[in-house]
Amino acid sequence: MANSEYEYVRNFEQWDALPLSNWLIVRIDGRGFTKLCKKYDFAKPNDRRAIDLMNSAAVEVVRSFVDVVFAYGQSDEYSFIFHESTTLFDRRAAKLATSVATAFTAEYCMQWATFFPDLPLDRPWPTFDGRCVCYPKRKVLRDYLSWRQADCHINNLYNTTFWTMVVKGEMSPTDAEQSLKGTLSRDKNEILYSRFGINYNNEPEVFRKGTIVYRSYEQTTHPNGLANGADGDKGPTALSKTQMQKELKRKQKASIAMEHVDIIGDAFWDARPYILANKRGEDYGE
Repeated sequence: MANSEYEYVRNFEQWDALPLSNWLIVRIDGRGFTKLCKKYDFAKPNDRRAIDLMNSAAVEVVRSFVDVVFAYGQSDEYSFIFHESTTLFDRRAAKLATSVATAFTAEYCMQWATFFPDLPLDRPWPTFDGRCVCYPKRKVLRDYLSWRQADCHINNLYNTTFWTMVVKGEMSPTDAEQSLKGTLSRDKNEILYSRFGINYNNEPEVFRKGTIVYRSYEQTTHPNGLANGADGDKGPTALSKTQMQKELKRKQKASIAMEHVDIIGDAFWDARPYILANKRGEDYGE
């Protein structure tokens, strides 16, 4: 770019690179989705079409950003986890947040007709905002994901009970809200079962647990015999240019898996340690 007398204005830009050796999360949230749900008359408490649309958009975002190792979504939000050693956009927060949010928004709008063929999308278009958060250790990252899945369960149990009382119990929203004030999970489960014959545990897992998206690789073992990612929270190992190119090809060829399972416990992670492994390039099958 040619120099000019006006170039000094670049000095007002702030460098917002996120710290190294941190797992990066970009969490996107729908803007004004309460109005959107009313406008398109989404089913209560959950509209499977809307959830499937969110998940389909997330799959394409994971496919597009190869440094995303895992994503978790519920309701109108999704969290995309970038590996701690990513150098995408020089780790600039604004670049990461806006790129993921705009990519997700584009996918959501473009795929709308596939899931809502009888409901044409019009202005104001659905949009999503994004924020970046850094987590220095895998344990803290795991706690973040546990928090989001616990939030999914709490919100869905409340909404399921509330809307069942309104729709099937013919209560007013105000009365239903008052009846649920101060109740615990066991109280809501009892209301659903005793009054309406609904066993909450039989509700679809996609509603109760949310959705995970990740690249699926064959599990391998490190030369030292440890399972992938079982070497503690050491810093990421630098890779040669050839190793980086081979890893990129592996990620591009990997299948994108989508599941609705528990991620608070250890079972999922123990079976797939490569997802949050530190030593990239050694953790995936050829």
